[in-house]
Amino acid sequence: MSSSEHSNRTGDSARFIADHVIDLPRSGIRDFFAIVAKMPQAISLGIGEPDFVTPWHIREAAIFALERGKTSYTDNKGLLRLRKEISKYLEQKFSISYSPEEEVLVAVGVSEAMDLALRAMVNPGDKVLFHQPCYVSYSPSIRLSHGVGIPIPTSADNQFGLDPEQLRKCWEPGCKILVLNFPTNPTGGTVDRETLEQVAAFAREKDLLVFSDEIYAELTYEGEHLSIASLPGMKERTIFLHGFSKAYAMTGFRIGYAAGPAALIEAMMKVHQYSMLCAPILSQEAACEALRNGQDSVEKMKDQYRDRRDFLVHRFNESGLPCHLPRGTFYAFADIRQTGMDEMTFAKKLLEEEEVAVVPGTAFGESGKGYVRASFSTSFRRLREAADRIERFVQNSQ
Repeated sequence: MSSSEHSNRTGDSARFIADHVIDLPRSGIRDFFAIVAKMPQAISLGIGEPDFVTPWHIREAAIFALERGKTSYTDNKGLLRLRKEISKYLEQKFSISYSPEEEVLVAVGVSEAMDLALRAMVNPGDKVLFHQPCYVSYSPSIRLSHGVGIPIPTSADNQFGLDPEQLRKCWEPGCKILVLNFPTNPTGGTVDRETLEQVAAFAREKDLLVFSDEIYAELTYEGEHLSIASLPGMKERTIFLHGFSKAYAMTGFRIGYAAGPAALIEAMMKVHQYSMLCAPILSQEAACEALRNGQDSVEKMKDQYRDRRDFLVHRFNESGLPCHLPRGTFYAFADIRQTGMDEMTFAKKLLEEEEVAVVPGTAFGESGKGYVRASFSTSFRRLREAADRIERFVQNSQ
C-alpha cells in the first residue's frame, strides 16, 4: 500500500508517512496486551520481564551515583570503566577477548544494539537470515534498515534448535547477515557445540556476518552455553549482543552492549552518536555494579526460574498441551493444535473465559503457528493458579 493510498483511508496527514513504515505491522504482543491491560484480575504469562526487583546493591549503585551528581552525558561508546568490566566478563564467561577501548559499545538495551548493527551493516536489498519463531522485533528491524529478511523455520522436532541443513536450504545469493538468538525467545531453544560449529563453518563458507543475540545466556538450564564468537575464525565476523535486562532483572535501566571487530563497532557508534548519543549514565553505573558483584543474585534467580519451568511444563503436558522442556530463557512454548483452535482464538478465549494471558505463537512469525508462549517469570502462586485455569479451559473446550 502506498502512502497516498493509505492517506485516503486514515486521513490526510498519513500521506507524510514513509511507505516502509505504513506497511509495518504492529507488534502482536502489544496489541494483545492492550486488551489484558483492561482486565486487572487477569494473570499475565505474556510479558518477558522478570518479576524480581533489581537486586538492592545494583539499585543502590545508581542512587549513589545520583547523589554524587553523576548526571552528565558519557563517551558515546559508554563509560570506559564499564567497557572494561564488560570486556573482563566476556573473557571470563564466554572465553572471548575484546579491547574495551575499540571493540565494545554500550547501548540502550540489546534492542538498540541490534538496531545499530542492522542500520550500520545493511545496504538496501541486503538479505538477512534469521531463525523463526523469533523475537518480535527482528523482522521489522530488518525491514526498517531496508534489508530483506529470510526466515529459517525451526520446529519442536529438535526443540527449536537451528538445523544446519535447513540453514543451507534457506540461504540464497545476496544473504549478508545471519541473526542468531540462543537461548531463543520465544521457544527456549538452544544449540549444542556440534551444531554451532556447523553453523560457523557455513557462515565462513558463505562469508556471512553473524549477529549473535545472547541476552538469555545466563538463563541456560541444560548443558553449556557457547557463543559462536568463541569458535575459531568467528570473532572477526561476529557482533556479540548482550544486555542486563533478563539475568540481572534490570529491564527498566535499558542498558545493553555490543562487542565485535573495531571497524564494525566504530560504524555502529556513528549511528549511535547521531541518534541516542549515549546510554544513561545512572544505568551505566548500575551495570558496573551488576558485573562486579551481581553473579550470586543471577544464580539465585536462575534457580527459581528452573523450578518454575519444570512446574509449568509438567502442567502443560498434564493438561494435554504438549510442551518441550525449554533449555533456556523463561518461556514455555506449548502446542495447542489438538484443541482444534488456532493460536489467536485459543489465547483470546483463554483470556475471556479464565482471565489468563498467553501470547499467540504467530506473534513470533509463521513458524509459531499452533503454539502459544507462556512466561514463567512470575510467582509460583500465580503460576499454580494460571495452570489450574488453563487445565480447566482445555477440559471445557473438549
